[in-house]
Amino acid sequence: MAGVRSGVHWIGIAVVISTLAACGSGQQERTLESYTAEEIYKQGELTLESGAKPKDAIRYFQEVERIYPYSEWSKRALIMTAFSQHKAKEYEEARSTAQRFLDTYPTDEDAPYAAYLMALSYYDQIDEVGRDQGLTFQALQSMRGVIEQYPDSDYARSAMLKFDLAFDHLAGKEMEIGRYYLKRRNYAAAINRFRTVVQDFQTTTHTAEALHRLAEAYLALGLDSEAQTAAAILGHNYQSSPFYQDSYNLLKGRGLEPEARGDSWLRSVYRQMIRGEWL
Repeated sequence: MAGVRSGVHWIGIAVVISTLAACGSGQQERTLESYTAEEIYKQGELTLESGAKPKDAIRYFQEVERIYPYSEWSKRALIMTAFSQHKAKEYEEARSTAQRFLDTYPTDEDAPYAAYLMALSYYDQIDEVGRDQGLTFQALQSMRGVIEQYPDSDYARSAMLKFDLAFDHLAGKEMEIGRYYLKRRNYAAAINRFRTVVQDFQTTTHTAEALHRLAEAYLALGLDSEAQTAAAILGHNYQSSPFYQDSYNLLKGRGLEPEARGDSWLRSVYRQMIRGEWL
């Protein structure tokens, strides 16, 4: 991002400070219209760097756009407005401003950052796993857009990392609900949640536990073959996980062994994951 990467241009800043500060002194008050676009823009940057409220900086950047709408400084001020709004946790406003930048300057060198900033505004709104996951889906979609549209940009790698974290977050939500149902012996509902994790979120950190919870739920329903198959997949892929030992002990207590049996959906997962039989 041009404005952020370059930092504050300190040459001439002292002049800007003194002239803007004069508004509160005994000197005749000057309006922002009497300053150049560069002076107003740099005062916005200085406001950010000084640790003041980001909202104070937003005003300067927006004034650059208003007073000098067709200047190069206006373009730079637009992306800095989006950055400042995000910093101020005005996420919806940041997304709107970043989208306006993309609509106006789709091929600009800061376009990848604008797209990343939009995705980040969704990502930073993701709360605890107990909250609604709509924003998580939007974060995933937006991060994927950055990765696909700007694969060679500085922001693609960060987007990949945050995509994985958001994906893991969704799996965590399924696990939380599944454990809730399991604890209340609503085994069918619990199985549906754990199945989603195993089938749709295999690359997340929650898969091992999901397989173990499936073994628990299926045993509780008397579906031994399904429980054995879940434990077999767990043992093959996550043998060092404490969840495998828990499943193994659970089966042993019933005189059973982890092995692929029957013809359930888990047997299909076993063939795909363990034996590589995808057809």
